[in-house]
Amino acid sequence: MTAPPAAVMAAGDLTKRPVVTLDGEAVAQVKDVVLDGAGGRIAGFTLAGRSLLSGPLRKSLPWSAVHALGADAVMITSAEALEDKAAVASWQEASGGLVRGARVLTDQGVQVGSVRDVLVESGREGRVVGVEMSSTEALGRQERTVFLPLGGRPALTGDTLMIPARDTEYVVEDVGELAAAVGRRRLAEAGPGLDGLGGAHLTKGPSAAGGPDGVGGPDGSGEGRTS
Repeated sequence: MTAPPAAVMAAGDLTKRPVVTLDGEAVAQVKDVVLDGAGGRIAGFTLAGRSLLSGPLRKSLPWSAVHALGADAVMITSAEALEDKAAVASWQEASGGLVRGARVLTDQGVQVGSVRDVLVESGREGRVVGVEMSSTEALGRQERTVFLPLGGRPALTGDTLMIPARDTEYVVEDVGELAAAVGRRRLAEAGPGLDGLGGAHLTKGPSAAGGPDGVGGPDGSGEGRTS
């Protein structure tokens, strides 16, 4: 049976979260979250120093080196897990795609909302599980903040996130209900004839026009930061 995510958090809320070793040493804090939308997961983090006056570090943290993403910290085995900034920055430089303000459009051609943030699950998977969005009248919730579960490979064209129309059945108004909604959607997706749409990238930035502040993935799936 497909299980729902244990906990869900907004990618934007991960900025400034401490990066802590299993020995309890805080070695950095998250500067930007880089998402691999093609894989539907966090690709890694760019980092800043721990003090208030610290700027960006010359190190980054690929997701492969993360021990776990927790409610209060990103856990790594040791400081040696940090890699050269280029390990993640090269993905970040390919940013573009789904940005804050991008429209959410069903495969029936109906706009149901616009993206406000990307939602990921805690633990060792770091999967993208949904988006926070401002809804349209098409959902009967004009300009309300709602939460939409996503399939493993959301479809993206330009600044539009394409979803199957049936996914609107799983929209919830409380982020605390999203994990259960994700579980219901996964069960439906696992059923016969319920294949999801193709792969794409997820980015988050200051405007629907995209730019260096985006979050996304490689292979045309762009990445960037959530700040």
